[in-house]
Parts: sequence; structure tokens; C-alpha cells
Amino acid sequence: MTSPYERVQPRRVFTAESADGTRLHVEEHGRSDGPTIVLSHGWTCSTLFWAPVVRDLSANFRIFAYDQRGHGLSASPRSRRGYSTDALADDLEAVMTAALGDDEQAVVAGHSMGGMTIMAASGREAVRRRTAAVLLASTGSARLLGSARVMPPRLSVRWLRRALHRQLLVSRMPLGPVSGISKAALRYGVLSPSSTAEQVEFTARIVHACRARDRSAWGHVLAELDLDAGLAALGAPTVVLVGTADKLTPAVHARHMAQSLPRCTGLTELPGLGHMTPIEDASAVAAAIRGLAADHLAPGGTSDGRAEADSGELQARATEEEKSA
Repeated sequence: MTSPYERVQPRRVFTAESADGTRLHVEEHGRSDGPTIVLSHGWTCSTLFWAPVVRDLSANFRIFAYDQRGHGLSASPRSRRGYSTDALADDLEAVMTAALGDDEQAVVAGHSMGGMTIMAASGREAVRRRTAAVLLASTGSARLLGSARVMPPRLSVRWLRRALHRQLLVSRMPLGPVSGISKAALRYGVLSPSSTAEQVEFTARIVHACRARDRSAWGHVLAELDLDAGLAALGAPTVVLVGTADKLTPAVHARHMAQSLPRCTGLTELPGLGHMTPIEDASAVAAAIRGLAADHLAPGGTSDGRAEADSGELQARATEEEKSA
């Protein structure tokens, strides 16, 4: 029996080139004629992270997953300026432009930094035109250091907690080979206490593969994150999902996003799960993506028209309100 945590062989592999020339590794999975899903992974991860979700969805969907710059098989930026939320937005735009035609749309799902990527790209016309709906999983838009709970709650000195959380993000210490200590640390920090040994091993294999220089550079970006404006500009129907035991992006972020999004269509809190929700409960994440596709994508991969109709209705309502004001 195949483990859900084994790599899924892609149907096609290609390279997308971002605005600054950074080359991005992109994989296509599933059926060529299915509704389209685009998957954007988080900090220290890679396309391998999505294997359980890809395996769940492949029979019915066309799936594109890509390595963020500095992760997996994608190139690292040539300079420090290449590490920014604008660069993440450039990358998503490049991948979606390369993968989808002008009249095609996809459900775009992002986990952690992948969700931040979607928020950063919310103002890009090429992304908006191709986005039918969005899943934001285990992510946040700003103020990550102040809300993180990796440090023990009894450490009540706020500035010290922030400083230690920042150091965790920006550290350039090589992780070395997977060990019992590193697996215990990952279970505590990013998974739930009930996570299985296989889930912990899978997570460790992915995180340890991330290059220390890139991990640190992206950690600096996350430490200063402020994407509230991008969140407010995200006009596609959006579902927010979080584990209630998430220490990196606790549920307070999910609730803030649900309140701030123009078109939040659901908030799901998964009891007892940590930060790695697509690994800890792939079926729940896949179900959220299926629901968005059923509601907002036609079988041929184009919008079902509801998004445009809703947008037109909102615009008409705003115009009427302006006239009566």
C-alpha cells in the first residue's frame, strides 16, 4: 500500500521564469482536463509537502504545485532584494501565467508563506484574472512575532518572547541530518501532540532539506510581515483554515483574516491540529479545495460566472448607495 507521504510522480515538469529571472520548478499532476488547482507551499517546504493533498485530488483535478524561490528545486535569488513579498507575488504571477491560459481560472491554495504569497499578489491583474477562489491555510497577514506561541506561555515578558521568536525565524544554523532531537522539536513547534511518527518523519525530511541561507533570508521577511492591505484587496471568494493548536500562526490570525477579507466564504478551525494542516489532515484540506472548486469553477476550468455576478451585484449596490447618500 502506497504511503500518502511518498512523493507523487508528476505528469509534467516545467520551469517558470519570474520577473527578476529567478527560475521556478513547477510540477503538473492529475488529469489534463480537470478543474485546475494551484498550490503554493510555505516557509522551509517544497512541492513534496503537498504530496498527501495531491494524492487525494489527482483523480479529479489538474494540479500545479511549484517550489517557492530558494526552496526545493527552484533557484535562490541572486541578491538579498530577491527575498520579499513582492518577489513572492512575482513568482505566483509567473507560475499562473505559464500554467493557465488567459481565459482559464483555478482555485489557488496557499499554506503559511504560500498563503502570504496569495495575499501579496492580490493586486496583480494576471493573478486576479486567473483566480476563481482561494484557500488560506495556516497563515497570517501581519504581526507574526507577537502572536506566535512556540516559546512557553509562562515566558510572560513580551519583548523577550518576540526576540526569541525572531531568532527562531532568522537563524542560519544548519539543521544537519534528521535526528530524534530535531523530530521532537518539530513535533512540538509545528505539529500537534497527536501527530503520527510518519507525519513527523515526513515533516523533518522536508524542513531539513531547506538551505540554511534561504531559510534565514525568508525568516527575516516573515519577521517584518505586513500584508493587511493585500488581505483587504483579495476579492476572490476565500476560505480560511487553521489548526486550533497552531503555534506559528495561531487561530487569532485566521479570525482576523475572516473578518477582513471582502469575500470570506468560510472559516474552518480543525480541533487539535498544529501548523502543518495539509500533512496532519490532508483530507480536510482537500475537502476545502473541492468545495471551492465545486462552487466557483466550471468543469472546463473557467469561472462558473458566480464570482463575476457577485462582483457586479456588489458594484451595483455600491452605486445605489452612493446615489442615495
